[in-house]
Amino acid sequence: MKVLLAQPRGFCAGVVRAVEIVELALKKYGPPVYVRHEIVHNKRVVEDLRAKGAVFVDEVDDIPSGAITIFSAHGVSRVVVKDAAGRGLEVIDATCPLVAKVHTEGQRYAATGYEVVLIGHAGHAEVEGTLGQIDGKVHLVGDVADVAEIQVADPEKLSYVTQTTLSVDDTRDIIAALKKRFPAIHGPDVKDICYATQNRQQAVRELAARADVILVLGAKNSSNSNRLREIGDDMNVPSYLIDDAEGLKPEWLVGKNVVGITAGASAPEALVDELIAKLRTLADIQVEMLDGVTENIHFKLPHQLRSVAAAAQ
Repeated sequence: MKVLLAQPRGFCAGVVRAVEIVELALKKYGPPVYVRHEIVHNKRVVEDLRAKGAVFVDEVDDIPSGAITIFSAHGVSRVVVKDAAGRGLEVIDATCPLVAKVHTEGQRYAATGYEVVLIGHAGHAEVEGTLGQIDGKVHLVGDVADVAEIQVADPEKLSYVTQTTLSVDDTRDIIAALKKRFPAIHGPDVKDICYATQNRQQAVRELAARADVILVLGAKNSSNSNRLREIGDDMNVPSYLIDDAEGLKPEWLVGKNVVGITAGASAPEALVDELIAKLRTLADIQVEMLDGVTENIHFKLPHQLRSVAAAAQ
């Protein structure tokens, strides 16, 4: 059996930064360090950090006054920021810089009197944070059908921003429908779409062109991981989203000669290694890495942690 590894796969720069923030905060301040929501959507990452002394909570009300507090990579609303300040929490913000850029763009549009269309999935942590960061009227649109339901005060003063874990391909039809209905709408350049989402989706398409079955490592509540599985299925390759190697069902491999593996942006490489080890117990395998984009993006750490990061190097 041949095993093909997508390239790129797994951690993106925003996730690397968020995990590093928690680890450095534990090093600088000592446990416990409190994290509002999962730092990223991956059970293994959360469990590893919990074992080191991170405490994950649903809301800032669950955090003792004055405690070290980290906001997750998905970003938070202004209400959460205000509540944290009211409790005297020392906050370290792990919001992905690309998510923060969406917040800034939405705020800029709203400040000049524009209504904002947010393209994204209702209920997703990033979307909830973005909705709570933009003053004025925000319309949440999840698909093309939603575009027809939008009611705006002035079609000449309308803009859009997108959830970062949606790719150019995910948003293309929605943006086209918005531009058809509202020709004067303003929006970000394509280059503002999350590079990691786009790269991983392109890699899984290349995987699907050669694989008989695709295994996607990622959490069930991970938007980008679910999309990777959907792309495989859309290309008529049976595709399965699993948390880890334990989720693999041997019957998925029956009659399959080429197994493709990828991982969502929040899934650590250790999960890939463990899945390969599991496959070795089921068959003689040959592992091959596909050619793909090599990512070398690095985001700056928050100012509170730069000195401890420098000392650790």
